[in-house]
Amino acid sequence: MDQKELISFLNSLEDYGIPGCDCIVYLNHKPVFRYMTGYADKEKTKPINEGTYFWIYSVTKLVTCAAVMQLVENGIISLDDPVYLYLPEYKNMKVKDGNTVKPAENIISIRHLMSMRSGMNYNISAPSILRALKETNGQASTLDIIKALAHEPLDFEPGTRFQYSLSHDVLAAVIEVASGKSFDAYIQDHILQPLGMHKTGFELTEEKRSAMADQFLYNVLSRSSKPVSLNNDFVFSPNYKSGGAGLISTTDDFILFLDAMCNGGVGANGSRILSKESIDLIRTDQLNDKARDDYIKMDWNRCGYSYGLGCRVLIDKTLTEAKSPLGEFGWDGAAGASAIIDADNHVAVFYVQHVLACDFAYKTIHRRVRDLTYEMLQLAS
Repeated sequence: MDQKELISFLNSLEDYGIPGCDCIVYLNHKPVFRYMTGYADKEKTKPINEGTYFWIYSVTKLVTCAAVMQLVENGIISLDDPVYLYLPEYKNMKVKDGNTVKPAENIISIRHLMSMRSGMNYNISAPSILRALKETNGQASTLDIIKALAHEPLDFEPGTRFQYSLSHDVLAAVIEVASGKSFDAYIQDHILQPLGMHKTGFELTEEKRSAMADQFLYNVLSRSSKPVSLNNDFVFSPNYKSGGAGLISTTDDFILFLDAMCNGGVGANGSRILSKESIDLIRTDQLNDKARDDYIKMDWNRCGYSYGLGCRVLIDKTLTEAKSPLGEFGWDGAAGASAIIDADNHVAVFYVQHVLACDFAYKTIHRRVRDLTYEMLQLAS
């Protein structure tokens, strides 16, 4: 197995303004590649290491959807249940109609939330969110904010279009109500603890903060990054556990989840978190032609991909030169993390950096890491 090209590419990223990165590949429950390069701090005194923490942002969505599918498997919820069965505030939604609003004709379902067809958007400064924070002196819980969010009008009728949104944050609240546990406790008890993921969680403790990589903001014109605060703007309060972007992890730890997802739901330690059937459903295209057109127009270099239950999924090899097979799935994060899951070849890849607004990551880095990994493993298709 020749690792030179992938290592060379990762080393080259410093020239493009990426201060440091980490990449790990698992095949059949075993690590077959691991490489770290660059620094975790702006002063360039602390190299990225096994103990470096990162916000993984929207890669969190994969964990949230796995949790939902656990509840589906256990007969606690159904994918086509109306959301209002768990959150009554979502029963009589309004939808935008030009300069006014009207009652929505369609009911938001769990499936709509998972597949980003709810009609919601990603306005993290929505009036209802700000009001809930003000009323709680900045201490609003997950349920506080998600219940308030129901007062925002939808951008379109549920089920008709695709739009990236706070839908997975709503799923976190559904999980709380359906399971009777707080979202973070449910994730801990049913996913993290069974897989032995002891470094992944929602709370930025002082210990994690001291070991977290500095966060940067990308300048595409100068191909450089400048340090910014460690704040995660998608975590609205200390009591808000974001199902869409709230997890903190290390590369060594999070790969354990991805490894389970590419091996029929069974982790390297033998613990099962999902059935193969649920994972196959997660990576099944959920979009109609109109919604898929919306997805492609987002311009995230996802030609040949569509969207399943909380993830991109490769559906057409004629539209892309991707070296991965049909059915490869995963998602990315706001600071450039990328998860790649191949349930057919039992391959899991986790690439992580800590650079916000880095289009170069989505359009170039993730694609090259994917393809060089498959060439390295001699699995390129």
